[in-house]
Amino acid sequence: MNYWLMKSEPSTFGIDDLAKAKNRTTGWDGVRNFQARNYLRDDMKKGDLAFFYHSSCAVPGIVGIVKVVRAGYPDQTAFDASDDHYDADSRPDAPRWYSVDVALTKKFDRIVTLDELRAHANGKLKDMIVLKRGNRLSITPVTKTQFEFIARLSEQRV
Repeated sequence: MNYWLMKSEPSTFGIDDLAKAKNRTTGWDGVRNFQARNYLRDDMKKGDLAFFYHSSCAVPGIVGIVKVVRAGYPDQTAFDASDDHYDADSRPDAPRWYSVDVALTKKFDRIVTLDELRAHANGKLKDMIVLKRGNRLSITPVTKTQFEFIARLSEQRV
Protein backbone atom coordinates (compact mmCIF):
# COMPACT_ATOMS: atom_id res chain seq x y z
CA MET A 1 0.00 0.00 0.00
CA ASN A 2 1.13 3.52 -0.82
CA TYR A 3 0.33 6.74 1.02
CA TRP A 4 -0.30 10.15 -0.51
CA LEU A 5 -1.20 13.76 0.12
CA MET A 6 -3.76 15.22 -2.32
CA LYS A 7 -4.36 18.97 -2.38
CA SER A 8 -7.57 20.70 -3.33
CA GLU A 9 -8.80 24.23 -2.86
CA PRO A 10 -11.90 24.12 -0.65
CA SER A 11 -13.46 26.92 -2.70
CA THR A 12 -13.31 24.57 -5.72
CA PHE A 13 -13.84 21.15 -4.09
CA GLY A 14 -13.37 20.58 -0.39
CA ILE A 15 -13.82 17.69 1.98
CA ASP A 16 -17.40 18.76 2.70
CA ASP A 17 -18.15 18.45 -1.02
CA LEU A 18 -16.74 14.93 -0.97
CA ALA A 19 -18.82 14.10 2.10
CA LYS A 20 -21.96 15.14 0.15
CA ALA A 21 -21.02 13.25 -3.04
CA LYS A 22 -22.83 10.05 -3.98
CA ASN A 23 -21.27 7.22 -1.95
CA ARG A 24 -18.84 9.88 -0.63
CA THR A 25 -16.80 9.13 -3.75
CA THR A 26 -15.47 11.28 -6.59
CA GLY A 27 -13.06 11.30 -9.47
CA TRP A 28 -9.90 13.27 -8.68
CA ASP A 29 -9.67 15.06 -12.00
CA GLY A 30 -8.27 18.27 -13.41
CA VAL A 31 -4.66 17.60 -12.40
CA ARG A 32 -2.46 19.38 -14.96
CA ASN A 33 1.09 18.77 -13.80
CA PHE A 34 3.15 16.00 -15.38
CA GLN A 35 4.75 14.72 -12.16
CA ALA A 36 1.39 14.58 -10.37
CA ARG A 37 -0.10 12.95 -13.49
CA ASN A 38 2.60 10.27 -13.34
CA TYR A 39 1.64 9.49 -9.75
CA LEU A 40 -2.02 9.18 -10.78
CA ARG A 41 -1.27 7.10 -13.86
CA ASP A 42 1.60 4.90 -12.68
CA ASP A 43 1.75 4.71 -8.90
CA MET A 44 -1.62 5.17 -7.22
CA LYS A 45 -3.33 1.84 -6.69
CA LYS A 46 -6.75 0.77 -5.48
CA GLY A 47 -6.58 0.60 -1.69
CA ASP A 48 -3.95 3.31 -1.27
CA LEU A 49 -4.68 5.94 1.39
CA ALA A 50 -4.25 9.68 1.03
CA PHE A 51 -4.58 12.77 3.14
CA PHE A 52 -7.08 15.31 1.83
CA TYR A 53 -5.31 18.68 2.11
CA HIS A 54 -7.02 22.06 1.79
CA SER A 55 -4.75 24.55 0.02
CA SER A 56 -4.99 28.20 -1.01
CA CYS A 57 -7.26 29.05 1.88
CA ALA A 58 -7.11 30.93 5.19
CA VAL A 59 -5.91 27.87 7.15
CA PRO A 60 -4.24 25.33 4.88
CA GLY A 61 -3.83 21.82 6.20
CA ILE A 62 -4.93 18.21 6.29
CA VAL A 63 -8.65 17.75 6.83
CA GLY A 64 -9.19 14.03 6.36
CA ILE A 65 -8.31 10.72 4.76
CA VAL A 66 -9.47 9.25 1.46
CA LYS A 67 -9.00 5.83 -0.08
CA VAL A 68 -8.24 5.21 -3.75
CA VAL A 69 -11.15 3.10 -5.00
CA ARG A 70 -10.24 3.13 -8.69
CA ALA A 71 -6.70 3.26 -10.04
CA GLY A 72 -5.58 5.65 -12.77
CA TYR A 73 -7.69 6.10 -15.90
CA PRO A 74 -7.86 8.84 -18.58
CA ASP A 75 -9.22 12.14 -17.22
CA GLN A 76 -12.42 12.73 -19.18
CA THR A 77 -12.40 16.47 -18.42
CA ALA A 78 -9.43 16.82 -20.79
CA PHE A 79 -11.64 15.79 -23.73
CA ASP A 80 -14.58 18.12 -22.97
CA ALA A 81 -14.17 21.49 -24.70
CA SER A 82 -16.71 23.05 -22.31
CA ASP A 83 -14.72 22.03 -19.21
CA ASP A 84 -12.18 24.31 -17.53
CA HIS A 85 -9.65 21.45 -17.68
CA TYR A 86 -10.00 20.84 -21.42
CA ASP A 87 -6.75 20.08 -23.26
CA ALA A 88 -6.98 20.01 -27.05
CA ASP A 89 -3.76 17.99 -27.20
CA SER A 90 -5.18 15.18 -25.07
CA ARG A 91 -7.17 12.64 -27.07
CA PRO A 92 -9.08 9.53 -25.99
CA ASP A 93 -6.72 7.37 -28.08
CA ALA A 94 -3.67 9.14 -26.60
CA PRO A 95 -4.65 10.61 -23.21
CA ARG A 96 -2.30 13.09 -21.61
CA TRP A 97 -4.04 13.42 -18.23
CA TYR A 98 -5.27 10.88 -15.69
CA SER A 99 -7.65 10.64 -12.74
CA VAL A 100 -8.27 8.27 -9.87
CA ASP A 101 -11.46 7.79 -7.87
CA VAL A 102 -11.33 8.40 -4.14
CA ALA A 103 -13.79 7.74 -1.33
CA LEU A 104 -13.93 9.61 1.95
CA THR A 105 -12.66 7.42 4.78
CA LYS A 106 -12.49 9.96 7.59
CA LYS A 107 -13.10 13.66 8.04
CA PHE A 108 -10.93 14.97 10.85
CA ASP A 109 -12.54 16.76 13.78
CA ARG A 110 -9.91 19.46 13.35
CA ILE A 111 -7.47 20.64 10.70
CA VAL A 112 -3.88 19.51 11.05
CA THR A 113 -2.57 22.88 9.92
CA LEU A 114 0.42 23.55 7.71
CA ASP A 115 1.98 25.41 10.65
CA GLU A 116 1.53 22.33 12.83
CA LEU A 117 3.14 20.15 10.15
CA ARG A 118 6.03 22.61 9.90
CA ALA A 119 6.53 22.40 13.67
CA HIS A 120 7.55 18.75 13.12
CA ALA A 121 9.72 19.43 10.04
CA ASN A 122 12.93 18.62 11.92
CA GLY A 123 11.53 15.40 13.37
CA LYS A 124 9.07 12.82 12.08
CA LEU A 125 8.10 14.96 9.08
CA LYS A 126 11.66 15.97 8.12
CA ASP A 127 11.47 14.78 4.51
CA MET A 128 7.79 15.42 3.84
CA ILE A 129 7.54 16.88 0.34
CA VAL A 130 4.71 19.31 1.09
CA LEU A 131 7.00 21.03 3.60
CA LYS A 132 9.84 21.60 1.15
CA ARG A 133 10.34 25.13 -0.07
CA GLY A 134 8.89 25.74 -3.52
CA ASN A 135 6.83 22.55 -3.67
CA ARG A 136 3.57 23.17 -5.48
CA LEU A 137 2.61 19.64 -6.52
CA SER A 138 -1.04 18.80 -5.91
CA ILE A 139 -0.21 15.14 -5.26
CA THR A 140 2.82 13.92 -3.34
CA PRO A 141 3.86 10.62 -1.81
CA VAL A 142 3.89 10.29 1.97
CA THR A 143 5.76 7.60 3.91
CA LYS A 144 3.92 5.16 6.15
CA THR A 145 5.70 6.68 9.17
CA GLN A 146 4.59 10.21 8.17
CA PHE A 147 1.04 9.01 7.51
CA GLU A 148 0.73 7.28 10.89
CA PHE A 149 2.28 10.25 12.74
CA ILE A 150 -0.11 12.76 11.14
CA ALA A 151 -3.11 10.49 11.72
CA ARG A 152 -2.19 10.48 15.43
CA LEU A 153 -1.76 14.28 15.40
CA SER A 154 -5.28 14.64 14.01
CA GLU A 155 -6.67 12.97 17.13
CA GLN A 156 -4.89 15.31 19.56
CA ARG A 157 -6.58 18.38 20.96
CA VAL A 158 -4.75 21.66 20.47
